[in-house]
Amino acid sequence: MNALWAALRHEWRLLLVAVQFLTRIPVNARALGGAWDPAWLQACLRHFPWVGAIVGTWAAAVTWLAAQWWPPAVAVLLGMAATVWLTGGFHEDGWADTCDGLGGAVDRQKALTIMKDSRLGTYGALGLILLLATKAAILIEMASPRITELNPSSEIQRVLLLWTGVGLVWCHAASRAVPVWLTGMLPYAGDEAHAKAKPLALQVSRMQVVLTLLSVLGVALIIWAVFRWSGWPLGTLGQAMGRSAVVMALVAWVCGRWFRRRLGGFTGDTLGASQQLAEVAGLLAWLSVIHPVG
Repeated sequence: MNALWAALRHEWRLLLVAVQFLTRIPVNARALGGAWDPAWLQACLRHFPWVGAIVGTWAAAVTWLAAQWWPPAVAVLLGMAATVWLTGGFHEDGWADTCDGLGGAVDRQKALTIMKDSRLGTYGALGLILLLATKAAILIEMASPRITELNPSSEIQRVLLLWTGVGLVWCHAASRAVPVWLTGMLPYAGDEAHAKAKPLALQVSRMQVVLTLLSVLGVALIIWAVFRWSGWPLGTLGQAMGRSAVVMALVAWVCGRWFRRRLGGFTGDTLGASQQLAEVAGLLAWLSVIHPVG
């Protein structure tokens, strides 16, 4: 029993490390036991999907509350702004740097040098604008009733907001497994000696990847249980989650091939880029089930 309790305390500590790494949420040093082990930074990767679920829940809550006073477009933008604030634009920054480095026809070393530059270039600016605009368009379409769906007694607005919120939680959580998978499949392509977080510059074990995927499964089971308890359609949920999971897995595979061909492996920036691409792709797949054309 003591061993089980110690293991649970350690996993809780790793979850707090993941929260501290991926968000602005303050973590008290006493909650970590007053000590620090650099190995925790790599071990906490398996909890990234849970942090994603926290971020997605925050985005869904802000969007829902804002929608009580403003139209869906305004609510979505406020929800996105709140999400960027919570994460400090951590993954978005990686996407912009990756666009700068890999947007042009440059060799591997030049691309890595560009990605280390803190200045935002043309490719990075365009990539960031297009990514955020695409994400906003998906969420606005998901949350907005069409004229043909409206009638005086319709609750379609509330239903669409709920489905949008669940999609945010799921896609934020599942997409954060993509960079973990890439660290298990690819070598580190940058300068390991100057990596900002050296434990993350090491290739993680396959077991760590498996544990991360189990975290995604845990999030999926919680969402399924909530739907079952509330009486919502499990068939539609399964189709939406399944389709988005397949699309995000495809994004992971494409990113793996892309980063290996251009850089010989991954960097911190490309991990952030892969999460953003997977999140947008997952939301697109979710939209195709929840609010299809026609």
